Amino acid sequence: MSRSLGDQVAARVGVIPEPEILNFELTHEDKFIVLASDGVWEFLKNEDVISMIIPFWEQDDPEGACERVIRAATQRWREEDEIVDDITMIVVFLDSNIFEQQF
Repeated sequence: MSRSLGDQVAARVGVIPEPEILNFELTHEDKFIVLASDGVWEFLKNEDVISMIIPFWEQDDPEGACERVIRAATQRWREEDEIVDDITMIVVFLDSNIFEQQF
């Protein structure tokens, strides 16, 4: 995760643009990948986000999943603060058949 890709103002106050990179090996049990800004994670736990996404994964509706999580994150920000942070999200639904293909 990086909080300041291209953000020169944040860099001046010590926020570094180098992202934290973790590698994971995907398995057939993995259903989706969530990429989201800290505006999502400030008040929502991983488990909260997963439970919001699952019904949309079952309907193959990634856009609906993003809208649901963004709406929930925005609501939580408004309950906790006068300012709403940047809330950006991408969800990728994985095709379980890809793990059965041989390369």
